[in-house]
Amino acid sequence: MKGTAARMGVMKRVSLVFKAKANKALDKMEDPRETLDYSYQRQLELLTKVRRGVADVATSRKRVELQMNQLQQQANKLEDQARKALGMGREDLARAALERKASAQSQLNDLQAQYAQLQAEEEKLTVASQRLQAKVDAFRTRKETIKATYTAAEAQTRINEAFTGISEEMGDVGMAIQRAEDKTAQMQARAGAIDELMASGALDDAVGGSNRDDIQNELDMMSASSDVERELSRLKGEITAGAPKQLEGGANGNSQAAPPTSQSQGQGQGQGVQYAPPPPEQGQGAQPTQQAQPVPASDLPAEPQDREGS
Repeated sequence: MKGTAARMGVMKRVSLVFKAKANKALDKMEDPRETLDYSYQRQLELLTKVRRGVADVATSRKRVELQMNQLQQQANKLEDQARKALGMGREDLARAALERKASAQSQLNDLQAQYAQLQAEEEKLTVASQRLQAKVDAFRTRKETIKATYTAAEAQTRINEAFTGISEEMGDVGMAIQRAEDKTAQMQARAGAIDELMASGALDDAVGGSNRDDIQNELDMMSASSDVERELSRLKGEITAGAPKQLEGGANGNSQAAPPTSQSQGQGQGQGVQYAPPPPEQGQGAQPTQQAQPVPASDLPAEPQDREGS
């Protein structure tokens, strides 16, 4: 008994889980617009059946009416026959005609009752058909309104999901963009790494056919640096050659300056003070009145040093 009860409990639970899963799947698959259209179609079918019933009742009523007319005509004919038979002295024929008339009249009364019943039923079905038609029209109007509202809400929801990026389509697009950006960054990093390796000589240019190594690259860089230093030394020499001319102009303007003494020369030589050469002759037979002032070595540009010798 306990085992049977346990099995029944398990089966009941499985059935409940299956029904819940099926209900959830159906609810997810259900479209309210399709459901409304289906309900409207069923109501139209019901309205058609009601109208068909009204038509059938009306047809029956019409058939009963035709039978009533026939019986009425037959009763009138039998009455005329009975009257003619009495006029000819045939009472027996008149009695037979009246008996047939009574039977026809009984049938006519039954048909009249059926006719009244069918007429009442037809009126009821007509009223029901009219009411159902009004309800179907109202349902159709409400159905279209609900469908339009649902469509607008669905469109608004999709737009909002697209804006926020939580929709499946936009999520796939965002993931594709992210993958493209990651691949682009990876390719840029790879290109930069290859450029650095080629510049350092770790990789060779297979297309250009060059087999230069890192030592050759370093020598080329040093040669380029030596060329720069040589050009810089030349510019410094030009600046140094133009400095005595400026000092000569300052000595000619100051005639009261005292010539340098041997002590000052000794001190200047001891302290690394350099003297500018005497200015060139000005005119024919012109002699300089005094020597130029000594220029300290700190004020002169440094002598260029060739890095190749170092």
